[in-house]
Amino acid sequence: MATSRLRSVGRRTLSALGCPEAEVGCLLVTDRRIRALNRRYRGEDSPTDVLAFPQGEGGGPPGHPGLLGDVVISVERAEEQAKAGGWTLDEEIDRLLIHGILHLLGYDHERSRKEALVMRSMERKISRALCGKKAAAL
Repeated sequence: MATSRLRSVGRRTLSALGCPEAEVGCLLVTDRRIRALNRRYRGEDSPTDVLAFPQGEGGGPPGHPGLLGDVVISVERAEEQAKAGGWTLDEEIDRLLIHGILHLLGYDHERSRKEALVMRSMERKISRALCGKKAAAL
């Protein structure tokens, strides 16, 4: 995964969400590292694919410049999910970065079924805007 690709996907995602001046940190880690973070901050003793750490409570408002927070992605999880889904590692990391940025902005699929549907819809909308029709499968 090239840094320039991550930067481009992150910037385009933020623009699509109305936050073109916002900043997001992104860290690619191992399953071991994300498991430790998941245990420490969420009380879940297992690896996960992506974690989001908002700078402020619930992320910043749309159009708010400044640091929204950090997205941490497990490359090992991403590789497994890409293989299972039939797409590339880059495409899976793109998907996880979009997912993490949505979390930074306050979207949360774990609160309710309705919010999960809203978040998934936003993920698809942004993926299509960034990647065209190919993204519909992601």
